[in-house]
Amino acid sequence: MKKIFLRTAPLLPVLAMPFVASAQQGINLSAITPYSNGIINLVNAVLVPVLFAIAFLYFIYGVYKYFILGAESDTERATGRTFVLWSLIGFAVILSVWGLVNVLTQTFNIPTGGQPPRYPTL
Repeated sequence: MKKIFLRTAPLLPVLAMPFVASAQQGINLSAITPYSNGIINLVNAVLVPVLFAIAFLYFIYGVYKYFILGAESDTERATGRTFVLWSLIGFAVILSVWGLVNVLTQTFNIPTGGQPPRYPTL
């Protein structure tokens, strides 16, 4: 497997040259704009709230398992503690990715809605 990769690796830039050459002509953004806006709206309106809801329900189940179901059992309390820990980690990951995306959009002055800016073609 390693020999095959070493033999074909030098050919990869040569095979990628047509894609690089066509990138110089510019991309027709008007063809993909409705799809990209739909995907972005789906992620913002559906996916992020669903992920928050799942993490919140996971947290509530962990608290329930720790305090109510595991009141007498140490093993149940330990599993409840892990549920709470992983739900808090999930919240932190979701919020940090969301914040990173917002920082990048503000830093590079990327518009958050509508069509992307038109760049002049040569």
